[in-house]
Amino acid sequence: MAPLFIDPGLLRRRAILEAADAVPDESGGAATSWREVAELSVHVEPVSVATEERFGQREAVVTHRVICRFRSDVDRGMAFRIGARRLLIRSVHDPDDSGRYLVCRCEEER
Repeated sequence: MAPLFIDPGLLRRRAILEAADAVPDESGGAATSWREVAELSVHVEPVSVATEERFGQREAVVTHRVICRFRSDVDRGMAFRIGARRLLIRSVHDPDDSGRYLVCRCEEER
């Protein structure tokens, strides 16, 4: 299989890769705290917008495709922070198994 061509010039946006840590709260549950792992150059493409019913209100669910250089520590449950936005990583794959790039399917945090 021929390697997939991804133009490295597309990786122009800076993003912070974050990992989620569970922090116990006073009621016996846990809150999510985000810890910075690395700063990366990424390419972000909007993919879809869908609406869903949540607590009696309609909310938009926005998904994105984020492309970055390969890193072995990127995994589902992490997030990319771009400015004030946080894109939660739902899936990660190497599109051509070359170890050059990762394509992450992300959902914008609500």
